[in-house]
Amino acid sequence: MALPDWALQLGYEGLDRGLIPDFIVRIAIRALLRQRLREIDHGSLEANNAAKMAWIKSVKQRTCIADVPEKSNEQHYEVSTKFILSTLGPHAKYSACLFPTGNESLEEAEILMLESYCAKAQLQDGQDVLDLGCGWGSLSLYLAQKYPKSRITGLSNSSTQKTHIDATAKLRNLTNLNIITADINTYDFPTTSRFDRIISIEMFEHMKNYQILLRKVSTWLKPGINSDSESLLFIHIFCHRSTPYHFEDTEDQDGDQSNWMAQNFFSGGTMPSHDLLLYFQDDLTLVQSWYLSGTHYSKTLEAWLKLQDQNAETGLLELQADAKAKGQDPTEGVKAFYRFRVFYMASSELFNFNGGQEWGIGHYLFKRA
Repeated sequence: MALPDWALQLGYEGLDRGLIPDFIVRIAIRALLRQRLREIDHGSLEANNAAKMAWIKSVKQRTCIADVPEKSNEQHYEVSTKFILSTLGPHAKYSACLFPTGNESLEEAEILMLESYCAKAQLQDGQDVLDLGCGWGSLSLYLAQKYPKSRITGLSNSSTQKTHIDATAKLRNLTNLNIITADINTYDFPTTSRFDRIISIEMFEHMKNYQILLRKVSTWLKPGINSDSESLLFIHIFCHRSTPYHFEDTEDQDGDQSNWMAQNFFSGGTMPSHDLLLYFQDDLTLVQSWYLSGTHYSKTLEAWLKLQDQNAETGLLELQADAKAKGQDPTEGVKAFYRFRVFYMASSELFNFNGGQEWGIGHYLFKRA
């Protein structure tokens, strides 16, 4: 049974003020997750497959790679850097970390996931590497330090992220790192800039037409002379086990019915299915894929929530000051603080659902077709 709109709206107002106890929020989140699974289930394997094929056809017909890249900045990437960093681990990794035993610290889990990228992408010192959607620089900075002879380029849509990464690189005396601020819809590297490796961590979820995106990315890879010198693309996404769907700020039947996540954090976003990228191999060929349990992400998010709560006093003040600096009422900063708490909680519950086997993490290695 779907929750009525009036109940959702009343609940959302309470969330913005931090009035609803966490245990009630989590119960409501699990109810919404069960609702989501009912919405994407068409009743049979035949019907579900037909719906997926129609969904893939529709995204291939879209004219742009990403619908509203400016919303990603507003909702995530140009929120106060100081606030975001206060909720993350020491490497500022704003994506799933790796907890193989479940007892790792957040810093250990950050490093374990970063090292897994290095192994899976077959990185070596001396390569030209692009970090596509580089966030606050966790991977770019890590690679620049680990591979001093490599040339690391980061591409982000956020100017404040570039400011943070450039400042951190300067403090660490890293001279092999270049950060570019650009919109993936329109940006293209000059033909003189090509890469041995391209790594993209949780950027594809903000995209729509993967056919256009992967075609563009394929042209940024160096042509391989032989199998030993093949250029590779490594992608990390979060995903549903079988069914892709849109996060849409709409009440349409095919959109996001509850709206909160779409309105506040993933406008124009996508929940890929684990197999989704296999349907976009016109320009790149899959070498290998991996699935990681959603429990890794759930543990990551719970660690972020704990840090946000530990730094609540300074975090609230920072977001209020940030809102005021942007010409908004300081109460918007209070709303942002509590929305991030709910975002971390909701995402944790999602990735922990059914023991991490419903939603999780996909890793993919591609070569030029």
